[in-house]
Order: sequence, then structure tokens, then C-alpha cells
Amino acid sequence: MELDPADRLRLATELIDSVEGPEDPEWVEAWTVEIQRRTAEADARAARGEPRGSTWEEVRERILQRLSR
Repeated sequence: MELDPADRLRLATELIDSVEGPEDPEWVEAWTVEIQRRTAEADARAARGEPRGSTWEEVRERILQRLSR
């Protein structure tokens, strides 16, 4: 926890990569398509002058509400 955030992220990535095994091309393609879709939606909202997405506070509140059910 004493590492700076960038180093912690790099370490976490290396740890995950060490146990995941080879990439699944279909999985990579599916996530690429999904990321592109979400980015296009956010760009469209921004072009209309709307927020690109939810704030962390909004997302956190939704998560906490779901967990309390």
C-alpha cells in the first residue's frame, strides 16, 4: 500500500496476468466492441451537452442500494 497508485496498478496487472492464462480472442473482441459502444454513447451524451456518465457518488449510491436489498 506504500507504492504510488501507478505502481500498485502495474503490480495488480502483473499478478492477474500471472494466473489468467492465454487470451481468449472472442472475449477480447467482445470487450472491444462493448468498450467502443460505451464510448460512443458517452460521446453522444457529451455532444448533447449532457454528462458523459455517472459520478462515482451516484454509482456508489446505486451499489449500496442494491446491496441493502
